[in-house]
Amino acid sequence: MMGDKYTSKQVSEKTGLSIHTLRYYEKIGLINGIERDENGYRLYSESDVAWFHIIKYYREMGMPINEMQQFRIKPEQGSSLTTARRQFMEQYRNKVIDQMKKLEETLVKIDYKIDLFKQLEASE
Repeated sequence: MMGDKYTSKQVSEKTGLSIHTLRYYEKIGLINGIERDENGYRLYSESDVAWFHIIKYYREMGMPINEMQQFRIKPEQGSSLTTARRQFMEQYRNKVIDQMKKLEETLVKIDYKIDLFKQLEASE
């Protein structure tokens, strides 16, 4: 660690994300303003590390990268960044609820088939 700055390797170790993934997220704009040292090596701040943890969490939740990119977009005129992010998360929450409903419907169908196969086995 260099003061409160971290190398790509250190951030990779702290977050569990590969160095390639860190660079990819920077390339597509999920994280901005990465400092460079005199040799051009990336230097990440605590804030950068925290944002990588958030990105990782969103990915684990199943959020597509293109939706995360929308989360980074500045709010419309007249809206605060906090309001824009809350609205985004509310929309994403509704999407997750819809996915859960579909999964529950699928589970009911699977359970029905399992019961059907058990009945068929019992009659064999």
